[in-house]
Amino acid sequence: MIRWLLTTFVALAVLSACWPWLRKLGIGRMPGDVTLRLFGREYHFPFMSTLLLSLIARLL
Repeated sequence: MIRWLLTTFVALAVLSACWPWLRKLGIGRMPGDVTLRLFGREYHFPFMSTLLLSLIARLL
């Protein structure tokens, strides 16, 4: 359980740091990706992009 939480936290930290670069590639702008604006900040939830990247990683 702890390993899963740690892996998720590290993955979110890396994706957050790379977010501007990934947006230029089109990641995060697919149907199924959600962007919320609350209190002047943007929160990104790239559900479909995550599924697509997972599928590509699995195929490799």
